[in-house]
Amino acid sequence: MRLIEAENLDSIDSYRMVERDTPVPGRGQALIRVKACGVGYVDALVALGKYQVKPPLPHTPGMEIAGVIEALGEDTGALKVGQRVLAQAPGGFAEAAVVAPALIVPIPDRMSFAQAAAFRVNYLTALHGLQDRARLAPGETLLVTGAAGGVGLAAVQLGALMGARVIACASTGEKRVFARSHGATEVIDTALEGWRDRLKALTGGKGPNVIFDPVCGPLFEPAFRSVAWGGRHLVVGFAGGPIPSLPANLTLMKGAGLLGVDVRQFMMFEWQRAAAHVATLLSWVEEGRLVPVPGRVFAFDDYRDALGFALSGKGMGKTILEIG
Repeated sequence: MRLIEAENLDSIDSYRMVERDTPVPGRGQALIRVKACGVGYVDALVALGKYQVKPPLPHTPGMEIAGVIEALGEDTGALKVGQRVLAQAPGGFAEAAVVAPALIVPIPDRMSFAQAAAFRVNYLTALHGLQDRARLAPGETLLVTGAAGGVGLAAVQLGALMGARVIACASTGEKRVFARSHGATEVIDTALEGWRDRLKALTGGKGPNVIFDPVCGPLFEPAFRSVAWGGRHLVVGFAGGPIPSLPANLTLMKGAGLLGVDVRQFMMFEWQRAAAHVATLLSWVEEGRLVPVPGRVFAFDDYRDALGFALSGKGMGKTILEIG
């Protein structure tokens, strides 16, 4: 099988396509023939050694795969050869992967492999943030920054599905149109000058009840200063660059909360709730209530371009590497 590998994390050019023997699944393992792999901003950071957790070397990028079960070892439960699945699999830039059953989830027939590869982390992050951390209620106003990105768009879609009035914040007109087409009620740009006044006008002077913020860039403090009384500002990521700070007295003045959303630790410490959330999300997909939106698709040979594009912030939806 072919896979992508680097002996160092100096640059995207460090990665090469290499040939390896196709692994054989042992006890408690399934072999998945990979059809697609999600390529998020964090995947690109990890690939360049710029994330807070450094991977061991040699490194193969990718964490979210979708494909077909090709072979099973013993003790793999209800899994079946030929099932279409998504899975958490470190080293997803490969034609095949051996994965433990606990990390594999069958997908509905109506779900494409590209949708499945863009699904688990982004939509689980959004649901965990909006439901568990923010307690978003129907009729509340939700502001989403980076609303056209993978996790931002998931928050737009789920916020609308949960009955919120969604305001999508994005940097270009094209991205704002994209977010509106997937559930945003209103849109707002990212220009700092006059931004709080424009947001105030969109919320009738009250401000948003919940802010879902995967950017935490220059608008971080202006957004928190704009939140409604009793509001909740979700810190999801730092795609905006340097980590910002916030005067602590603002939380008191607003009676508001600044809440972290870390899906990696959520899956570690509350794995049963996380699994239940994934099951709920997939049931919404099966019912047609939720249609996951993959981003730009790259061919396997164009893996360097896929990593660069995921890092650029130009994409809409989660970038996909098509492998099968």
